[in-house]
Amino acid sequence: MMTYRRRKKLEDHTNHERWLVSYADFITLLFAFFVVMYAVSSVNEGKYRVLSNTLTDAFREPTRSSDPIQIGELRRSAGTLVGDSLSQSLIDSDNHAGSEPNEPLPEDQGFEESPANTGPMAEQKRLGYIASSLASVMQHLVDRGEVSIEQTGNRVEMNIKSQVLFTSGSARLSNSAVRLLGDLSKVLKPVPNPLSVEGYTDNVPIRTAAFPSNWELSAARAASVVHLFTRLGVAPERLAAVGYGEYRPLADNATEAGRRQNRRVVLVVHAGRSATGEVSQRHTLGEGGR
Repeated sequence: MMTYRRRKKLEDHTNHERWLVSYADFITLLFAFFVVMYAVSSVNEGKYRVLSNTLTDAFREPTRSSDPIQIGELRRSAGTLVGDSLSQSLIDSDNHAGSEPNEPLPEDQGFEESPANTGPMAEQKRLGYIASSLASVMQHLVDRGEVSIEQTGNRVEMNIKSQVLFTSGSARLSNSAVRLLGDLSKVLKPVPNPLSVEGYTDNVPIRTAAFPSNWELSAARAASVVHLFTRLGVAPERLAAVGYGEYRPLADNATEAGRRQNRRVVLVVHAGRSATGEVSQRHTLGEGGR
């Protein structure tokens, strides 16, 4: 009897290796934790730059509406303009305040259509009036080298650096750009000339959900300006938006100064149908140019 009990006691033993199961689970969780941390630490530089600039502008701009979205963003799914309430509030506030350009426009009586004001010479006179009026409105930016205006042949070109209207990587017009383009619309709305807005970028690639390439960015910026002009009363049949991307640079993209010069929006005022032929006269207002 004693022998049986002793043998049974020897057969019972405890498993001392169960801690390996908990240790393996801990190592697996630790590995998963480091994988998640690595994934979070990998930041898309382009998206981070767009987010950073957007947040900076949102906190710097004074609150003007309950809707914080700025004018000019294109909703890709519907093709409509986002920020209608904000743009309308800015436009209405200017109308109620009776704001006008800082300086009186030359030839305030304007250029009215009449049988005497037709033909190539009359069209050149009207283009000269438009160029002078635009230069008067944008004089402070012309003096700072951010805008240049020139009349050449049968067109007037206004070259605006992108930073005047947009933040980096964005096609949304700032509040100051809305007011600036509002002043320009007061010059452009009364005249019958066709208008085209051209968007240009540098060669730095952009790959975001909204803008897969610089083509989309340049076209969206031009369309933002066109959308605003139509809201300000410029006839939409006179307007066209064109995006050239990075493929028509003014300067070398190898330098920051050159890339800054290449990022631009160009407003082109074309001669009316009554003008024929090219005129050799070249009239440049302000510094720089295309």
